[in-house]
Amino acid sequence: MTSQEKITVYNLADLKNTSDDAIPNYLNSLKFRQTHHLTDVRLALGYSALAIAGACFLWDYKFGFENTKLYTAIAVALYTIINSALTLWIWKVEKGVVYQGVAPSGETISISTSTIKNVPEYHVSVTIQPKDKTAKPETISFKRSFADWFDEAGHFVAAPFQSMLASGVPVVAKLDPKRVVGPTPVSQGYSAEMLDVLSAKDPSYSEVAASGTDVAVKKGGKRRTKA
Repeated sequence: MTSQEKITVYNLADLKNTSDDAIPNYLNSLKFRQTHHLTDVRLALGYSALAIAGACFLWDYKFGFENTKLYTAIAVALYTIINSALTLWIWKVEKGVVYQGVAPSGETISISTSTIKNVPEYHVSVTIQPKDKTAKPETISFKRSFADWFDEAGHFVAAPFQSMLASGVPVVAKLDPKRVVGPTPVSQGYSAEMLDVLSAKDPSYSEVAASGTDVAVKKGGKRRTKA
């Protein structure tokens, strides 16, 4: 399925954020139970800092600075501590985590993503904790080109994105085996499924550059690959 919304394909932040948002949609549809512990702590710290700033403004407005400067000093100190804790939480604890959840079979999964400046690749790190909590967790890391699931117009195409996750993460593959495309899924350029989508969307679509391969789609003809 191709999203009707489109983004700027040259904006790396938009590419990453759109991809990140698609992860919970897909995994939750496979009956993963998403956990929000990291987000809850971040929101609690953020709202606490906001509440302190709001209270400081109100008592200064109502009673004046001279009458409340001791409370203001305490509030500033608390605000600094909470914001420092929030920064450390995001940097040291969350570490780019965009999804945490529990599979129907009991495994706990944590997915973090990142990008490198000016490199249109999606870096994914998945930590899987077996149902037996005494067992050692497994970490799987891989990267794919954003061109695998974004067309030239900036539309997000769900099928190749889901195939990327199912092919790279065994616990996802067990729940959605039809999305597994093999041990060596396309990691550069456009996938075959993406080319089919593009060809169907625009029959005059002529050529897409893949890593080390020229792939052409001709109107009314078959896709051919030139070495």
